[in-house]
Amino acid sequence: MKPAQHQKLIDTLQLRFTENRARHPAAAWDHVLARLQRSAAKLDALNAMEQSGGEPDVVGAAGDEGAFMFFDCATESPQGRRSLCYDGEALRSRKENKPAGSAVELAVTMGISLLTEAQYHQLQTVGEFDLKTSSWLATPAELRQRGGALFGDRRYDRVFVYHNGVQSYYAARGFRGALKV
Repeated sequence: MKPAQHQKLIDTLQLRFTENRARHPAAAWDHVLARLQRSAAKLDALNAMEQSGGEPDVVGAAGDEGAFMFFDCATESPQGRRSLCYDGEALRSRKENKPAGSAVELAVTMGISLLTEAQYHQLQTVGEFDLKTSSWLATPAELRQRGGALFGDRRYDRVFVYHNGVQSYYAARGFRGALKV
């Protein structure tokens, strides 16, 4: 990205950070900004999250070294990342009606990772997300080896995590990303 694009993204992130203090009550914007300015690759990943409808925001600290975790905080699963099966293996195994891609492969391309089950529950403590959609979640290898993958949503004032076949895809299911900055 060009410097002007970086600045526009930083301005967007700062506004979102300021408007959503409940997501990160102990974080200070100047500390977040200092971390962002250290890595063009992280800014590029955040830009990919933003451009695909994720509305990334800080949702907590990430360890002792002063890093922050950004999660997709769009109310519904990001519009630009829906109708995807779980991973590349699942995509290649579909014989017909293939989706455009897979959640895991797109996340890697963007430089982010899928939210884990624990991160998804953490996200749901700072707001209400996926009221009409659902999001693929990073899946433990033992479940994936059996042909399944996890996804989550929020219904009836509860957060649910379920399983589905990895080849499945739905117009209302995307994925939420995480990025350590």
